[in-house]
Amino acid sequence: MPRPLLAATDFSAPARHALARAALLAQTHPDSRLTLAHVVSKSALDNLRRMLPGNAAALEAHLLAQAEKELSELATNLTAHHGCSIDTVLAQGSALTALSDLVETRQIGMLVMGVRELLLGSTTERVLRKSRRPLLAVKQRPHSPYRRILAPVDFSDHAAAAVNAAHGWLPDADFVLLHAFEVELESTFRLAGMDDNQIHEYRILARDAAQQAMEAFVGKLAVPANRLTRQFVHGAATLRILEHEQTMDADLIVMGKHGQSVMEELLLGSVTKHVLSHSSSDVFIAGQATGQSGR
Repeated sequence: MPRPLLAATDFSAPARHALARAALLAQTHPDSRLTLAHVVSKSALDNLRRMLPGNAAALEAHLLAQAEKELSELATNLTAHHGCSIDTVLAQGSALTALSDLVETRQIGMLVMGVRELLLGSTTERVLRKSRRPLLAVKQRPHSPYRRILAPVDFSDHAAAAVNAAHGWLPDADFVLLHAFEVELESTFRLAGMDDNQIHEYRILARDAAQQAMEAFVGKLAVPANRLTRQFVHGAATLRILEHEQTMDADLIVMGKHGQSVMEELLLGSVTKHVLSHSSSDVFIAGQATGQSGR
């Protein structure tokens, strides 16, 4: 069953879109309580104390009171509009640490954040790298529930976990499972003088292998067969995913997040980061829960 939702806000326009989307999800899952969170930067408070030592305490109290008031007003307005149960939490410190702690201590089922564009080192990227919980990066103002979902898959257990997690939140949505395949050493074959017909035959073999792998992958999914469509495209995944997003007018892209290796702590996978940075639609990212086996 879906667990509680946490929506983070810095009171910006992208954050307002994220709160509205989170409230829409909470509205369709009455068992999932929504919490709105705002983190007051510790560095900002430290600067306030350093620059205005005489008035720092009063200004700090005023700042925190205003943040609490604005957060409460957001919750009240969303409750009135969506009819869902909403509470608030005001934290101080590092946004990364505070949000990560809230996600874990409250056993959050999904963290929702607004994002204009994903930048290296942004709070969204850093939270995504650190947390194992599903994250929904919201880019668009929500007008209706998600219906058309694009799910790029590499047939890994992480991709299956992401699709199943998204289906748990969005049981009425249709999923397009997209696999982008390439012929290993194709560029080398061309340099060696192999003709196009031979390369085409290798592509057919690669597609056949992908189709077989897809059927095994679908066996891992909890999504009903009538909600699934399979698509195979040749080419680089970073390009084909964004092309397909536009072709099918996707509402949401679902990506699998692999385990937290040392490299992934430094930088998200290139395909995931590219999609997060350049897609027009919202992006849902999830992976296997801690303790599950997988590749």
